[in-house]
Amino acid sequence: MLHHGHLNLLMRAKALGDYLIVGVTTENYDRARGKLNVQKSCVERVTDIYNTGLADKIIIEEYEGQKIDDIQRYEVDIFAIGSDWKGKFDYLKEYCEVVYIERTKGISSTQIRNESRRLINLGIIGSGRIAHRFVPESKYVSGINVAGVFNPNLSSAKRFCEVHELNFYTDKISEFYKKVDAVYIASPHQTHGGYIKDALENNLHVLCEKPMTLNSQEARELYTLAHNKNLILMEGIKTAYAPAFQQLLALVKSGAIGVVKDIDASFTKLVNIESRELSDTNAGGSITELASYTLLPIIKIFGIDYKDVQFYSFKKNNIDHFTRGFIQYNSGIASFKVGLGVKTEGELVISGTKGYAYVPAPWWKTEYFELRYEDLNKTMKFFNKFEGDGLRYEISEFLSYINRNKGNSHKLNCKESTAIISIIEKFTQGFGIKIIN
Repeated sequence: MLHHGHLNLLMRAKALGDYLIVGVTTENYDRARGKLNVQKSCVERVTDIYNTGLADKIIIEEYEGQKIDDIQRYEVDIFAIGSDWKGKFDYLKEYCEVVYIERTKGISSTQIRNESRRLINLGIIGSGRIAHRFVPESKYVSGINVAGVFNPNLSSAKRFCEVHELNFYTDKISEFYKKVDAVYIASPHQTHGGYIKDALENNLHVLCEKPMTLNSQEARELYTLAHNKNLILMEGIKTAYAPAFQQLLALVKSGAIGVVKDIDASFTKLVNIESRELSDTNAGGSITELASYTLLPIIKIFGIDYKDVQFYSFKKNNIDHFTRGFIQYNSGIASFKVGLGVKTEGELVISGTKGYAYVPAPWWKTEYFELRYEDLNKTMKFFNKFEGDGLRYEISEFLSYINRNKGNSHKLNCKESTAIISIIEKFTQGFGIKIIN
């Protein structure tokens, strides 16, 4: 969509020289670089640029690296782009001057109302590591604008706002809610439930980082509240929304490897002993940090009606550094390993009566997998690129359901989300745990 921020950018670029060339990307190139939900075709975007009267020439950008070719072909002296891409195109300095133009912060309410499809202004609760990854990822989803950030620590909110050039920051939650249409919650685990309820009661759509809560009854109540208020509440387990993971599930459920009898998923990483994950006595540890991922394929394939759960855990200072879990179903068994102080192969294996699916590490960023059989000649290989940090996929799904006014994504529905939370809850409450020294 062409808005006044783009017009300001074009005018500032025009002032840098006497001949302005504007590049417009094709739909195929946009998809290849992970740009989701592009609302206007290439032809429509070219027309919009032409109608501004600012471009002396419009060129079509079709592939990675074309900028170098175009700069040399048209003898360009200055390459200009918005400051949100600062540093990204420094490699062009070998060929011309590179200027990062200060972008216009925020979008006017008049412009938003005049758009054929409403732009969603989203605010972020929390300003930690995942929030820093969220803002760049949101730029790949057309129709959503990260407007501001809330953090009780005002200096942290200010730094985050300045880094990402947002429109506002605040430590006053009531002020924050009035300025946005939806929120992304990236605060500490134990605060998620309170912020979700507060946001829903302020009639805001909610995308919340995993685990959405640490209490399954609270999760059910929050999903019910969202449903009753006709709002979207979605848990952000990014793997659930990745194209290759969805393809994997479709093949497995179609019977490509027969009847599934066993699933084994692992996700471990080594972190500094002083890191948040191992220092938070209320919600730290490998289960709360990583189990949402390993439980995802188990719940998606075997379902929510498990019979029993057992955990074997290595704990230090009452925080689990490594845990192995076993989940019993009527039709099969699943196992998972999560660790923050022990490292193992991070693969996913789904075993069936005809063959098995193998997803190599890091499987939670699913992009390549194989279906393997007794006859090795029948092995099938699949690839579907996992772009960036993958958050763009959950953002795109979130926006899609807001626009369609539907509240329950089939990629991770409320019952599946609650079932995952219930297993994490069993661990945090000490159910079925055997401690390994």
